[in-house]
Amino acid sequence: MPPRFSGVLHELLEGILIAFRAIRANKLRAFLTLIGVVIGVATVIAVVSVINGMNNYVSNKINSMGSSTFIVDRFGLITSEEDYFKALRRKKLTLKDLDAIKRYCQDCLDAGAHAEMMVNAKYGALYLEDIWAFGATANFIEISDLDIASGRGFTDDDDRHRRAVCVIGPDVADNLFRGQDPLDKDIKIDRYYFRVIGVGTRRGSFLGQNQDNWVAMPFKTFSKYYGKRLDLTLHVRATSVSTMEEAQDQVRLILRNRRGDKYKDPDSFGIFTAASLMELYNNFTSTAWIVLVGVSSISLVVGGIVIMNIMLVSVTERTREIGIRKAIGARRKDILWQFLVESVTLAALGGFLGIVLGVGLALIIGKFTPLPAAIEAWAVIAGLLIAGSVGIFFGLFPAVRAARLDPVECLRYE
Repeated sequence: MPPRFSGVLHELLEGILIAFRAIRANKLRAFLTLIGVVIGVATVIAVVSVINGMNNYVSNKINSMGSSTFIVDRFGLITSEEDYFKALRRKKLTLKDLDAIKRYCQDCLDAGAHAEMMVNAKYGALYLEDIWAFGATANFIEISDLDIASGRGFTDDDDRHRRAVCVIGPDVADNLFRGQDPLDKDIKIDRYYFRVIGVGTRRGSFLGQNQDNWVAMPFKTFSKYYGKRLDLTLHVRATSVSTMEEAQDQVRLILRNRRGDKYKDPDSFGIFTAASLMELYNNFTSTAWIVLVGVSSISLVVGGIVIMNIMLVSVTERTREIGIRKAIGARRKDILWQFLVESVTLAALGGFLGIVLGVGLALIIGKFTPLPAAIEAWAVIAGLLIAGSVGIFFGLFPAVRAARLDPVECLRYE
């Protein structure tokens, strides 16, 4: 090992040992010194883990729509109360709109529709409230991300003859049948009886919203029991990912023509894809990210100021020691290096404790709340780097002040 490098390493280890001796000698002061850095780093780690977990979770859920599928409804992506009330005044989409898309959209492979409402269900003595009911075309299950775990989905023939059949979500099956096979059994949905022909696959929850508490039935059966003036949502699948934009443009022209939208008027309906949903979500989380990281940064700044204050106190307490070291040959840079290493060591220790606390918080949040959490290695490394940077930035002034002390005055200090 080169002598120069060996000397630097020795000084570094010596500075770290001095810092740990100071921490051991003044445990309470050290704890109060580190608490700001600990809280700041823990907050950053926890926030990053939760946001990253949400990003991964939402991305997976949104992408389950399919890369070549887009959705058309009368609302679109609503971002304000004003837009919502404007959308309420628009005409509802109809089955004739769906038929026109199937007939005239050349880059559309398939199109389906569904309407929805809240219902209650009963089987025997068991009763469930607030279940999402979907009245859907036969191809809706194929186009959407609903998969059948057992039994079958409904067919065009079921829809055409308005058969009282349904596919139920796994939570409905578990809560109504309690371990029994629900297939070919009759359940009462509101005032009407339906034969269960299939059970969907389990999808879990999405940001706390249960996605397994649903029942789907043929669209014409749904309209027979719940009225014909339904608010439809259309699901359109393009022939390929490369024709997505062309398919959306064609659907837009077809619907604008059918709904009488004038040339300069905006669309009286909304079209959105998985990518546009993800973009909207990212815009929201980026703002939340800035706010939350900004708040946690305040803790880091406070922690840095406390470290600087304690290091200034340490310089005062060790003035005579500094004088002795300078008298026996220590240079300014040696003193500066010693105090800077102490400051960085204090901050790094606070960063390490903050990482442990932050990872623990992220795991607790992921387990006991609807929010997912994903702990990434880069976030842990960033936490240590942030803590080290705080130590360097706020420790530099006390270190420079110590290095500039006059050795004669230091030796006279009592």
